[in-house]
Amino acid sequence: MDSVEKQKEKIYELLKQFITEIIGEDIAKELDITPDSIFTKDLEMDSIEIVSFAEKVKAEYGNGIDFNGWLSEMGMDKIISLSIKDIVNFIVDATNSDK
Repeated sequence: MDSVEKQKEKIYELLKQFITEIIGEDIAKELDITPDSIFTKDLEMDSIEIVSFAEKVKAEYGNGIDFNGWLSEMGMDKIISLSIKDIVNFIVDATNSDK
């Protein structure tokens, strides 16, 4: 596994942890949370939970990534269909572009 794949796996695990904290461990255990999971469809997260998730991402990565700016460039349809993998890829691209 190359370093980018390791980085993606580490970020995915962190994001999965954030999701579990937000929706609750009992609900998370019932769901099959994968990189392809879509927040609104597969994880059934509502807008308040998604905002909480975004805040956790922002707190973790700080000003190193412009998560809110990235989201603001999307239409509502795209935001609704975001998967965990989309966010992992964004974080990897944003953090690696600084190097």
